[in-house]
Amino acid sequence: MMKSLAVAATLLLASVACAAPGDAIYTKPGRIVAADDGARLNLTCMGKGSPAVIFDSGWEDWAPAWALVQPRVAKWTRACSYDRAGAGFSDAGPLPRTSVRIADELHSALHNAGIAGPYILVGHAFGGDNVRVFADRHMEDVAGLVLVDADADDVEPANLRDDDHRGHVENIVELRSCRDLVASGKPLPLLPARSGRPPSNCAQQFFRGLPEASWSRELNARLLQIAQTKLAMFDAYISEMEQMAWDETYLQQHRRSFGARPVRVLTTGYHGVHALDVGNSGDLKQRQYENTISKAQARWLELSSNARQIFVANSSEYIQLDQPQAVAAAIREVYDQGKPHNQVP
Repeated sequence: MMKSLAVAATLLLASVACAAPGDAIYTKPGRIVAADDGARLNLTCMGKGSPAVIFDSGWEDWAPAWALVQPRVAKWTRACSYDRAGAGFSDAGPLPRTSVRIADELHSALHNAGIAGPYILVGHAFGGDNVRVFADRHMEDVAGLVLVDADADDVEPANLRDDDHRGHVENIVELRSCRDLVASGKPLPLLPARSGRPPSNCAQQFFRGLPEASWSRELNARLLQIAQTKLAMFDAYISEMEQMAWDETYLQQHRRSFGARPVRVLTTGYHGVHALDVGNSGDLKQRQYENTISKAQARWLELSSNARQIFVANSSEYIQLDQPQAVAAAIREVYDQGKPHNQVP
């Protein structure tokens, strides 16, 4: 799904009085841990308890995406978000950036950090690919799974998959152009104006558009600084998108049962929509697309005998920002049902 380069002006101009309390934790490195392939990942953990909850973010996102959810979960168990190799405060990792490499790096980094499994894996958008690959390769370390409006490329109809691949090519061209501008050290030009949206440059495309009204000024400023200077992050995201078709094929060929491990699939009906305009439900083509994606996401219910699709109202695909309590509730449900003694291989 193509990444929006800005969000609605009303979202960006919202008061920071509602910003996530304590989100300054994401303005600096947490714990830098080596993975077995030489990558060094930044882990931000809080809370105590087991099973630990591990968050993986969407494409062009990193740990702050979970700033509204992670502290809620940390009230009753250990919760860890992280920056994939190259992103945020993590060092660059080996190429290519496939979901297999990403999953194995995370698995080894968690073990090297002394964070024992099994884990509840939470993946948003592209992060959903990574956590499902993690489960395929390390099921013994999985207590449950929560997919937050995850990308359904591997289970959607072929015509939509082809559309996604064409969009990936366009995104890669745009991101590489932005990367070269950042490398030049010159001021980034504003992108062409869009109706109802504020001016923005290409370094503001990360997450659902920077600044994000849900975060403090301090966090927004730090994220913009990273986006305007870190070439390794551009290289990582370019490689991730280049490998998405490969990732989809891997997932199609490795569809492993979770047994009775709990799986929760959160669906909004606004997949690919970064900022929800409640007054605009989209045209017929958009509604048909959303219905198709919802049905595709329902195919993940086949992964487990304890699976449920949860429809979240009044939310863009960024449920963790628009309806964080819904994500926390789904994780709690998996936590309560996914203790190791309740698992069936």
